[in-house]
This record gives sequence, structure tokens and C-alpha cells, in this order.
Amino acid sequence: MRKGNISKDLRDPPIDAAAIPLLVSMTGKASSAKPAEGDKPVFAYIASLPQPQRGIAERLDDLAMQAVPGLKRAVKWGMAYYGVADGWCFSSGAFVGHVKLMFIRGTEISPEPPISPTGMGKATRGIEPASTDELDEAQIISWMAQAASKPLLVGKKPKSDGTR
Repeated sequence: MRKGNISKDLRDPPIDAAAIPLLVSMTGKASSAKPAEGDKPVFAYIASLPQPQRGIAERLDDLAMQAVPGLKRAVKWGMAYYGVADGWCFSSGAFVGHVKLMFIRGTEISPEPPISPTGMGKATRGIEPASTDELDEAQIISWMAQAASKPLLVGKKPKSDGTR
């Protein structure tokens, strides 16, 4: 069962719910959305997007909820971030003409997502759908589940033997 619902949770207009201007590509922060942890800030960010980016982001959020038990959400660097208790796994941000779905440790999931984004780390990989019709939902759920098993552990660097 979904924890939260974008349209239901935003019956009362959120603070900063004005439409967020979209960037053409990553140049630092993806948007002016304020950093905050929790479902409500992510739902507010998604609700502020224009179509078709809003529809894509809503569907990706739904898929994340299906794929990741114990899903946690936050707005970081102007994008929606998704993770588990141990760390962050993937992000979703809207841009002119598409939405970026980026897996933080994307080089470690299979098959490796095709896009290697600029400015998001050497291991980050993802996709850039321009419509919900371009979403291969089964593949996205698989990638999300794999990413959730390999979160970026915040504040903990791997030791030389691979443990944390």
C-alpha cells in the first residue's frame, strides 16, 4: 500500500507550490525546490512541475513505492531523492523536455542504464524519458530494487575490503 498520495496529500496548497522553472540540463541544482526530507516536500516538488514532466515524475514515484520497501523521500539539490534507511539510491528531476531518473550507483546495476549524466558522479547512470509512454516499468522497478540493495551510505566510505 502506498504511503502517501500526491494529489490527496496536496489538498492544502503547499508552500512554494508555484511552478518551478525547468532547466535544459544539470548546472548545479536542478531547480529552486527547497531541500527537505519526507514525503510531503517531494509531493510538493512533483505537484509544482508542468506536464508532461509532472505525469512522468508521479509515475516514477509510484514505481519507487512499489519497488522499495521502507522507501524514504527527500528533496535535495532541487530534485526528488529516494532511498532506504542506510542511504540514497536514486533521484528524479525535471528538465525541459524530459525527466532524469538517475541511479547513484548505476554502474553496479544490471543491465546498466544507458545515460551517463554530466555533473552527477562517475558511477551514476539513468534514463531521460520525455513521456510516460517511454517508461519500461518492469525494467525501472528492477533497477530501483537493485539500487535499494546498494544505497550510497551517507558519511561512510568503504574500507579497502569493501565493508563499511
